Amino acid sequence: MLYAQVHLTLPAWVHDAVDATRTCATDEEKVALAIELSRRNLEAGTGGPFGAVVFNADDRIVAAGVNVVLPQNTSLGHAETMAYMLAQQRLQRARLNRDDAGEPDGHYTLATSAQPCCQCYGATIWAGIDRLLIGARAQDVMELTEFDEGPLPADWVGELDKRGIEVVRDVHREDARAVLRAYGEQGGRRY
Repeated sequence: MLYAQVHLTLPAWVHDAVDATRTCATDEEKVALAIELSRRNLEAGTGGPFGAVVFNADDRIVAAGVNVVLPQNTSLGHAETMAYMLAQQRLQRARLNRDDAGEPDGHYTLATSAQPCCQCYGATIWAGIDRLLIGARAQDVMELTEFDEGPLPADWVGELDKRGIEVVRDVHREDARAVLRAYGEQGGRRY
């Protein structure tokens, strides 16, 4: 028998940790929330040390995600992809910033605790966001953990810019590195 359904869920604690009515007006507030989710995911033992949040033009939370790769047995359960999928389901469209006719509709930002890996980079191109806010860099992830972030184009920031996605890096980088360091010091790949 072939499976005909995919079911992915966020850990229950996320619903209590994220106030969907909250406004995060600054880039720093947005990335701080993503880093807090990554820290809580690590502390709760519910996945890897990554968090991501999609915000709309009013700086309100559309969806949040944390890494659930090992607990849910899927390589696609990265924080960014979870946030994108949940936002897309909430808005009922595959490209967040486009309506059903493909016309521009809204402005969306993804705040993430760490630079997207090659998989999440691809998802970022197609998800329909306008801004990407990043805490830690890929080299931080690979230095402090056992994760292999995979290959990206040499000018990956430029490639996103060509597609209308502004990239802001190193927002609370040291805070994001601290979560990655804690994960690495605990022995890594437990979740």
